[in-house]
Amino acid sequence: MTRPLSALPWRRAAAEFAFLIVLGLTMAVIGPYGTSEMPTWPRVAYWLLCVLGGGAIGVAIDETLGRRLTALWRRIAVTSVAMTPVVALLVMDVGRLVTGQPQPSFSLAFIGQVLVICALVMGLRALTWRPARTVVQTRTIFAPPLPEAEAEFRRRLSSKRRAARLIAVEADDHYLRVHTDAGEEFVTMRFADALRLLSAAAGFQTHRSWWVAADAIESLRWNRSGGQARLVGGLVAPVSRSHAPTLKAAGWF
Repeated sequence: MTRPLSALPWRRAAAEFAFLIVLGLTMAVIGPYGTSEMPTWPRVAYWLLCVLGGGAIGVAIDETLGRRLTALWRRIAVTSVAMTPVVALLVMDVGRLVTGQPQPSFSLAFIGQVLVICALVMGLRALTWRPARTVVQTRTIFAPPLPEAEAEFRRRLSSKRRAARLIAVEADDHYLRVHTDAGEEFVTMRFADALRLLSAAAGFQTHRSWWVAADAIESLRWNRSGGQARLVGGLVAPVSRSHAPTLKAAGWF
């Protein structure tokens, strides 16, 4: 559904008006197409009337015809061409009103000058109101693990840490160093057996000697030699090349 200029929200209409005022004053300072020879105040009046009137015509066309076009530059081009003949008539009338002298004939050169200004106004307007680019980032979100997923492994821990938050498991010679939010604990167990017990839990093997809980990862960095996963509590776990694809598939790279 198209919206005419009168249907725009008043704040948007006020912003459109302010934009055209600034652009009109800018054109008066630059003074293109020989208007720099005009006295200051007639030149300001000339450009304000031309840009405000021409801008209103362009906005009306853009809000009706232009909305049917999805490509930004095509929309600018179509709107600029469509508004040029009407704006050219306006410019001639404004010039006659401000200077009191006959204006140039309706020539191709004159139409070309008007088209350039129309394209400039509508292009700047389109870029100003262009929606910000939406960046969608995805990452696998893990729900808290079910109690039974870690239950058998937790039974190997002391009562102090059995109900604590599990952060990571690190192989340390013939022992496991279990990292929790209640501190560390050494457990006599093979790392392969720990991985089997934690296979249903939400986590990753990041290295041949490390397993980390998914909800404990805060950030992950990667370089040529490998990676590091920063975990809650300031703990850092290594990430090897062989286990990086699993983390990449989960959205951490």
